[in-house]
Amino acid sequence: MSEFQSQLKAGLRIGAGKGWSNFVWICKIIVPISFLAALLQWSGWLGHLDFLLHPLMSSINLPAAAALPIIVAMTVNFYAGLAIIVAMPFTIAQIGLIGLFIAIAHMLIVEGVIQHKSGLNVIKATLVRIGAAALTVFVVSQFLTGTGQSINLPADLATQAPFINVIKTWAVDTLRLCGRVFGIIMLIMMALYASQSLGWIKYLVRFFRPVMKIFGLPEQAAMSWVTGAGFGLLYGSGVIMEEARKGNSTREELEHIQISLGINHSMVEETGAFLALGVNPLYLLLPRVVAAIVAVHTVRGIRYLRGKLLRRESAYDRSGISTQL
Repeated sequence: MSEFQSQLKAGLRIGAGKGWSNFVWICKIIVPISFLAALLQWSGWLGHLDFLLHPLMSSINLPAAAALPIIVAMTVNFYAGLAIIVAMPFTIAQIGLIGLFIAIAHMLIVEGVIQHKSGLNVIKATLVRIGAAALTVFVVSQFLTGTGQSINLPADLATQAPFINVIKTWAVDTLRLCGRVFGIIMLIMMALYASQSLGWIKYLVRFFRPVMKIFGLPEQAAMSWVTGAGFGLLYGSGVIMEEARKGNSTREELEHIQISLGINHSMVEETGAFLALGVNPLYLLLPRVVAAIVAVHTVRGIRYLRGKLLRRESAYDRSGISTQL
């Protein structure tokens, strides 16, 4: 067996083992949380909670009815919110804004745990994503007209499905989701460790080095960023958490990476879903990229100014002590 084949086989074997352990860990989160979310949705409580977001909807130029798909997406998942959007008579402009919001802020509990494991506190991650979603939608809405116009809700949305049907739907959807997670995580982890074993990772890092600078991220974030931006936080969680565990980045750098990925991830799949509804993909891609860049550079700027202020105060205190002596 050649050296190339030996390195490839070793990398694939390690990647398969890492992929399986990450898949099991993720399923332990997905299954109970998705079941609880399904029960909440069936109970109708999510619909009663939408009044909490009505003032927010108005402030970002969306109708009050937009709160329902947004709440469902944040608590259940992206596609649950998308299903409600399809069932409601929103305009294309409204769909674009709602799509932008839920593309940034969806599945907050599950993905929040993943980000927590990867270096960003789950509460911080949630607040950053919701805040970024609201601010980004508000800015984009300034270039559109009539997005705050009220709509009439279809009567069938208020109809409660039989409990057994809800359980069956949840079981099928969860099984399908876990199957997709397994396939994608195993593929990505095996490709990652095979590439590492063969020494190919350095070329990826070198290629994306200029992109990382633009996003305000360290060059070693290239693998996490490419995986998260391409596949998403859930499907790319194996690589994202594994890269965080290596210890190649500082705590601040890990937070910057997760802030960027929280705002801008799964660019292909989620954009494609709304493209099928007639939404211009630029409304979903460009604002997220800009928001991720601005967010990271803002955090870095605040930390720089804070550190400079603390150093100045420390120097002042030392000079005062010297004068007294």
